[in-house]
Formats: sequence, C-alpha cells, structure tokens
Amino acid sequence: MIPDVNAHIHTPYSFSAFGSISEALDGAAAEGVKVVGINDFYSTEGFLEWRDGCAERALYPLYGIEFIALDTKLQASGLRVNDPGNAGRIYLSGKGLACPPTLSGEPAAELSRVRSEANAHSARMCEKLNAYLDSEGCAVQLDFEQIKSSLTCGLVRERHLAKALRLALYPDADDPAALENELRSRLLKAGGPAFVPEDPAAFLPVQSVKGIIEAAGGMATYPFLGDNAKGGFTDFESDLQKAADQLRSLGICSAEFITTRNSTAVLEQYATYLQDEGFVVSFGSEHNTPAMEPLRLRTRDCGALSEKLRAIAYRGVCAIAAHQAGLRLPREAMIEEGDKMIQSVVSE
Repeated sequence: MIPDVNAHIHTPYSFSAFGSISEALDGAAAEGVKVVGINDFYSTEGFLEWRDGCAERALYPLYGIEFIALDTKLQASGLRVNDPGNAGRIYLSGKGLACPPTLSGEPAAELSRVRSEANAHSARMCEKLNAYLDSEGCAVQLDFEQIKSSLTCGLVRERHLAKALRLALYPDADDPAALENELRSRLLKAGGPAFVPEDPAAFLPVQSVKGIIEAAGGMATYPFLGDNAKGGFTDFESDLQKAADQLRSLGICSAEFITTRNSTAVLEQYATYLQDEGFVVSFGSEHNTPAMEPLRLRTRDCGALSEKLRAIAYRGVCAIAAHQAGLRLPREAMIEEGDKMIQSVVSE
C-alpha cells in the first residue's frame, strides 16, 4: 500500500498555519501522512526539530528550503514564470538537503544576506504601515522587534505584519485567517498604502540559488503553478515541453506542485509528462497562509489525489529520500533505495 506523503510544509521558521513544528507533525500523524517535508523560506533552522519530531511519531522526514530568485532579462521582457504577479521572479525549492545542515562559506553568507534583506524589507513595510495607521487616526502602532520575537522564529514576512495588526485590532475575530488575508491584500500588497517595493538587489539569480541548494546537499526544484482557477497558465508554463527543456538547460531536473492549486486533469497531465521526461516530481500542501487546511494532499476539484497521482507522489519522495541519504544513482535505482528507507520507518 502506498503511504500518503507531503513534501512541502512551511513551519513557523518562515510563516505557517501551524503554531509549532509539533503541531504540524501531530496533524500529519493524525491524518496518516507518513512522509513529511519541511520547506521554509530562507531557513534550515527547523531541520533538527523536524528530524526529532518525526522520529517520535514514526514519520519519515524530508528536508527542504525555498527561495525567490530573479531573472532580470525575463523581468525586462515582462515574462511571468511561477509568480503570476511579478515578471521575472522565480520561486525555487531545494529538496533532500543534508540534516544536520552543512552550509558554510560563501553559500552560507549569501543565505544570511538574503534573510537579512527580507527582514529589512519587512521592517520598512512595518514603518510605512505605522505611518498610515497614524494618518488615519488609529492609535495602534506595531513594534517590529516585538513581532519578530513573539510571532516568528527570526524571519519576518508580510503575513506576520498582517497577523500582528489583526491581533491588535480584532483579537477575537470570527475568521482570523480571512481577516489577515484581507488586511494583507488591502494594505501590504502592491497598490496598498503600506506597500514597499522590494529592492531587486535582494534577490539572487537562479544559478546562485541553485548553488546554495547544492552546497547544502539538495537538488534544485522548480515549483510549477500549473492551472489557475480560470484554467490559465503563466507565460513560462503554458508550453510544458519548452518549460521542461529550459529547466533542464539550467540543470534543474526536479519539479513540485502544490496540489490544491490545480485541477486533477492538469496535475495528472503535467506531473506524468515531467516524470516521463526524467524529472523527480513531488507534491506538497505548503501551509504558508493563516488558513488551516488538511495535510493529506488533494487537488482543487477533488478531496483526495487519484491513485495515479499518489503513485507519482510516492516515487518522488523516494527519490528525494535517497538523494538526502547521499546516494547518487540513476533515478529508478534512487526510487528503489528510497522506498526501502521509507518503509523501514513508516511500517514499524
């Protein structure tokens, strides 16, 4: 029997629907999800807690990280990759990183700089938000350092600012997740009174991000958006064969999907094609919004993955597990070895 898996879960080390790593892992165990991957923005700090928590619950841990890269040529041309609102901006994950983390030297310094710039940007946004609140006669003022210490594990995202404002204004809201999303959309996103454009210098190019991921022992992974609710695709992803060829030219042979974004038909089409083209394909739920959703994977139009998708998902995590263990073999051999490793843990 194929176990349920989820290879992309954010934790409080970036932003998460979960209040702690323990809460996320308790949820996975309760739902019968046996293989779980931590995947925070710009952070490997949760790896050891994730490892130990999985061991306590007989779950198989995967270790990942997420970045936002920038291709200035694509930005200038207006081409959207996997950020539908920002041309040239490219989300990239790393899968199968080493645990304990081994990053050092220049790659570690680059990661530290990106984290520092992300916090500096959030601090500027917090300052602008306070100025707006004051101009509107609102007595609430947010303390950035207090937000950092009380609501985060060191990395402040705009979602933390929205949460802090919601707690200050409406601590007993009936639907806190919806309200935080509304505050973020109206105040902090482009066009909002507290929006602060990000400095292009804060983003690394794709090859630099790939270098950090590989230095940390991982495989660079492209997160496909796939089809949106209206059936549309980004410029980069609309031609799947061309996208696959371009990813291979960058040395990227691993892809992932956040399954609730996609219809079952499109997810099966894209995931099957990429798997047949030799890519490692994995799936996740993300959980990087305030909304608490199931950890057991499902598509946009179905409450569970089809058997075809469950098989692809499991093959993907097996390959990641083998890579994580330091094996560098042909993909099918990696899947076979990873299956042995996973089954030795989850079948206990």
